[in-house]
Amino acid sequence: MAIAVELLAILAAVGSGHLVAGFLAPSSSPFVAIGDAVVRLSPQPVVEFAKSAFGTADKLVLLAGIAVLLVLVATVGGVAARRRPAPGTAVVIVLGLLGIAAVATAPALQPAGLLAPVTALLVGVLVQRSLHRLATAAAAEHRAEAGAGASVGAGASVGAGNHGAGARGPARLRRRTALTGASAAVLVGSFAAAGGGAALASSGRGIADSRAALTRRLAAARFAERAPAIPGSAAFPDLGTTPFITSNADFYRIDVALRIPAVRAEDWTLRVHGRVARELALTMDDLLERPLVERTITMTCVSNTVGGNLVSTADFVGVELAPLLREAGIDPGADQIVATSRDGWTAGTPTATVLEPGRGALLVVGMNGEALPPEHGFPVRMIVPGLYGYVSATKWLTELELTTFAQRSVYWRDRGWAERAPIKTQCRIDAPVGFSRLAPGRVQVAGVAWAQPVGIAGVEVRADDGPWVRAELATEVGPNTWRMWRAELDLGSGSHTLTARATDRRGDTQTAERVDPIPDGATGWPSVIVTVA
Repeated sequence: MAIAVELLAILAAVGSGHLVAGFLAPSSSPFVAIGDAVVRLSPQPVVEFAKSAFGTADKLVLLAGIAVLLVLVATVGGVAARRRPAPGTAVVIVLGLLGIAAVATAPALQPAGLLAPVTALLVGVLVQRSLHRLATAAAAEHRAEAGAGASVGAGASVGAGNHGAGARGPARLRRRTALTGASAAVLVGSFAAAGGGAALASSGRGIADSRAALTRRLAAARFAERAPAIPGSAAFPDLGTTPFITSNADFYRIDVALRIPAVRAEDWTLRVHGRVARELALTMDDLLERPLVERTITMTCVSNTVGGNLVSTADFVGVELAPLLREAGIDPGADQIVATSRDGWTAGTPTATVLEPGRGALLVVGMNGEALPPEHGFPVRMIVPGLYGYVSATKWLTELELTTFAQRSVYWRDRGWAERAPIKTQCRIDAPVGFSRLAPGRVQVAGVAWAQPVGIAGVEVRADDGPWVRAELATEVGPNTWRMWRAELDLGSGSHTLTARATDRRGDTQTAERVDPIPDGATGWPSVIVTVA
């Protein structure tokens, strides 16, 4: 019973903390805050392993792991608290203090958010002490009853034994009923509180309505530039390549946010400050008064391994970033733009790259015909074509600071990643998939290549150590997008290794040297093994 008491106490603490956080600041839920702290403090190899092993489910796996750990801790605390409540109370207090510390050290701390972990701590202790008292009383009554029964069995007065049991019966029933009722109430209340907190965090802030309203505004807006239509010859889906435009649901997502920040477009503001002649403070209305452009852009994650799928393409709608920064009057010595997310995450982008003519850096508000999805940065994110996302694609953008690389470090650079990260020329084999069984003869090989912002000039494919065969390239949509390719190889019976390599418009061919993503992106030729029989 002591273990159940400890579990219920911790569950009550988690539920109450989640509920209070739903009213005040979703990220201040102690359960979520501890998860965020784990992400921040984990060694980089552990983070990369989680990305590669679990993909976009890495956050769910982390939270599930924390839940399992809490159950184990509750079990230990319950065993230690079988005779007296103090050890179990101490466990709840330690967990509560960890929750408070996690919230207090979060990058985007809101002072009111501390109320959530404090409430969790107090509720947890109250429930643990109260249920332990009821459980102890019920156990003592059970032992006394067992002792009385043994006395009767040894020859004590039957009448006296029955009389004592009858007197204790109602009291015993009341204690057990109280314990059962209190436990059930705690269990139901905890789940209800956690669910209520989740509902408040996700929909109680009007995000869905705000996105719908912004989508309508974008549909009615006048554009200074529209993305050209994607020709049918830009992809080879019949051969197994990915669609040219990635749907919002399928677009890769890599970030450190366990709880997606919730900001209505109507409440959004952007502060541009630091080494500028004049600070700017922009609202969504201010942003939408500027010329809107729509561009097809391929985004690539630095964590993408050779042949990986952390690369996607969409039609993005936004406002040119360079003119906005020039309005602020940039100090010539400010070589870095630090972008800050709503959750406190930071990225450092080279100022010169953003200001480069034709680069097309954007403050993005729309994606594939609608306002940005929450998981992709609603209401505003930043995109700089040609740079890996960790230095250029801040989601849930709230702040831009003009500074220098020497003066200010940022999230991933603190963890060993490179200061500047131009996207490397890469390609991928989409078909045939690895370990396919194929018929002998002519085999179609197809895939995708990218080299933003210069574009792909050629792709070559070979079987085993044979000669390179030049692939047919699909119609080019633009230098900032990927390019599909296909080729035919004549394969005889046996096992074959198919390899591809790409060359960009500068004439640079991707290197065969295999390098892991850290610190500035993976290199190497993608390959798949197939069997022909």
